[in-house]
Amino acid sequence: MAIDLNNPFAASATPFEEPRPFHEEVPASLPVPTELKGHVHVTKLDELVGWARKSSLWPMTFGLACCAIEMMAMGTARFDISRFGAEVFRPSPRQADVMIVSGTVTTKMAPAVRRLYDQMADPKYVIAMGTCVIAGGPYQGSYSTVPGIDNFVPVDVYLAGCPPRPDALIHGIIRLQQKIQREKNVGPATLGAQYA
Repeated sequence: MAIDLNNPFAASATPFEEPRPFHEEVPASLPVPTELKGHVHVTKLDELVGWARKSSLWPMTFGLACCAIEMMAMGTARFDISRFGAEVFRPSPRQADVMIVSGTVTTKMAPAVRRLYDQMADPKYVIAMGTCVIAGGPYQGSYSTVPGIDNFVPVDVYLAGCPPRPDALIHGIIRLQQKIQREKNVGPATLGAQYA
């Protein structure tokens, strides 16, 4: 019987009247060996790249003031940041992909923070840790303190507190991982128009 798709009222125009039940197995386009059945996971490339990026965050060793003590405590056995794949603190911005700005940013330090951010490879993320970084803290309105790091560096996660506890920083890293997982990682928007 020929299918007539031009006439929507014809009986042959809708060859799939009932949807396939969810428990019915979809025929595979490639034969899967029996020893791999139940051991292979199929996913989108975009989700795989997002999982790899979120599971291997490399923060930059970068502490400006008292919040840096809490950032260092995050790596101890009590909090164990290695459970989340972010324990490798890198000494160079060229090897890091997360900048945790922890402590008061002065006007003298602001150009250096921006230079380090510019030297980081894409994709790069910023966590603003502490009230001093977010809005100036107790030094707000001072001639020597930046009123917020988001004036010259884009911030992905804000952590309020003076200082935020290490578990709050771990929560911030988890929020950053969720943001990275939701990002579009593969495609013309990230690879460039030449790959469209």
